[in-house]
Amino acid sequence: MGVSTVQSITVAEGDAEQRLDRWFKRRYPALTHGRLEKLLRTGQIRVDGKRAQASLRLEAGQTIRIPPGIDAPPPSDGGRAVPDADAKLVQSLVLHVDDDVIALNKPAGLAVQGGSGTPRHLDGMLDALRMGGERPRLVHRLDRDTSGVLLLARSARVAARLAEAFRDKHTRKIYLALVAGVPTTERGKIELALAKTGEDHEIVAADEDGKRAATLYDTLDVMLGRAALLALRPLTGRTHQLRVHCATGLGTPIVGDPKYGGMEHGLGDGVTPGLHLHAAAITLPHPSGHGVLKVTAPLPPHMRKTFAFFGFDPDIDVDRFPA
Repeated sequence: MGVSTVQSITVAEGDAEQRLDRWFKRRYPALTHGRLEKLLRTGQIRVDGKRAQASLRLEAGQTIRIPPGIDAPPPSDGGRAVPDADAKLVQSLVLHVDDDVIALNKPAGLAVQGGSGTPRHLDGMLDALRMGGERPRLVHRLDRDTSGVLLLARSARVAARLAEAFRDKHTRKIYLALVAGVPTTERGKIELALAKTGEDHEIVAADEDGKRAATLYDTLDVMLGRAALLALRPLTGRTHQLRVHCATGLGTPIVGDPKYGGMEHGLGDGVTPGLHLHAAAITLPHPSGHGVLKVTAPLPPHMRKTFAFFGFDPDIDVDRFPA
């Protein structure tokens, strides 16, 4: 039996850039595409109070109106079975756990969510982290090849609060990146609007029709004028923002980035293969309403090996940005 009252659901950061129809398919599998189109056409489903099309790309913090009568999937007491190898993997990634939040150190190469050609992904392993409670919920994402801190909400209430913290810019994220070349200015702010283009969904700088994107950067160390270790603090949350800002905004692509010019880095065989971008730390008000949640993640193996080759300090203070 469907829910008998109107609901309003806030889009989590982990669902940003997803099509509206695919958002509904994941959450309401019993809702047919034909009925969805009718509900959209008649204005019964709205996004931020406005009529929407099935192809709309969602943004974190938007509110979706769910009309009465839509059947949500039934609650599951035991959850889906997770293969032993995947269960052990995801359990080994836990950096922090409390009554509201689980923080993981996502490895490079593991997709956060599934899609065409991606049968194995982190979202499919989350039932192994129920710990006697609800299935944890994704509230933001990292690119497949980016490692580091990933937060999970342990309930719908906490997911809404975390989404609000991300939307209202109350979250401080710090990334660590090794780039080919050295920025002209040691520290500063990159403001470069971004837009998606092409069949491969490449992100490009687009001042006229792009979405605003801003990143603070700080040069932590330099290797013989050929490479630099950067701390990056994104002030907005666009897809591939840091990768494009480093490559186009600074002219120093992230080492190991196959899409934005980081493969031809010319730094020698001591550089371990893989994207050298790591979500090193995240700080935000604790969703319980008490205190601050701060989580840091150690470097992934491939970056640690490259750091050793260059003589960089793997435990360097990554957050020297103003409060």
